[in-house]
Amino acid sequence: MDCTIRPALADDAADISAVILRALRETNAKDYTDEIIARVEQSFGRDAVRALITKRTVFVASIGGSVVGTASLDGSVVRTVFVAPDVQARGIGRLLMAEIERIARERNIAVLTVPSSVTAETFYARLGFKAVRDSYHGDERTIIMERALDAS
Repeated sequence: MDCTIRPALADDAADISAVILRALRETNAKDYTDEIIARVEQSFGRDAVRALITKRTVFVASIGGSVVGTASLDGSVVRTVFVAPDVQARGIGRLLMAEIERIARERNIAVLTVPSSVTAETFYARLGFKAVRDSYHGDERTIIMERALDAS
């Protein structure tokens, strides 16, 4: 698998949106109700993603020129880490997170925070993140996780 991580471009918005929506519907739906998934989906349409690209540091993972994953850094908060369901568990999320951490170190960020879905909690824990508290938006549970970055 030849996966490339690069900064997202405005032209990637539709592809990023498609990856996020597929992951929500196919992967996160195992842990969340249809109502929660529908509510979260509203935040990740093409135009919303295009706006996020201008506000955050957004990366995409691509294989053969196709966008298969995304992750972003918003200050010291990791956001919108999603990998297309058909290529999950192949190290793409880990590659995206390595790039996020590299940028965070360049910016002298000492601690990364991630509001994790229930679905992704184990993934982040394997990367050294620790759960610090639960957060609720209505009936949607999010696990706030943190990881101190070393100086290397």
